[in-house]
Amino acid sequence: MKAFIKVMKALSDPNRVKIVKMLQRRSMCVCELQCALGVSQPTVSKHLKILEGAGLVRSVKDGLWVNYHLTDGSISPYAASLLGNLKHWLENEPEISELVERLPSVRREEICNRN
Repeated sequence: MKAFIKVMKALSDPNRVKIVKMLQRRSMCVCELQCALGVSQPTVSKHLKILEGAGLVRSVKDGLWVNYHLTDGSISPYAASLLGNLKHWLENEPEISELVERLPSVRREEICNRN
């Protein structure tokens, strides 16, 4: 039951759902997620930690970058089920479709050059 509650709580926040929807499209680093969501870096990191703890997201270090991507759901059957369903859910929600449309312009190279 604890694993189920952990996954459900992880997806109870709109920004965490948005992170999952973005990571369905491509791997992203914290700065890209921060730029896309318009929230602070500590907030994004907190959301990612919760998503990782629930078995929904995984990170991989690549040189200076830490890339986040969705897991295959093998850690938790609840995570696997919800990740599978989320591929089809919310695609027509205005907040999600606007976010997805902006993703091609959210590029780490440009974001880091601005800072």
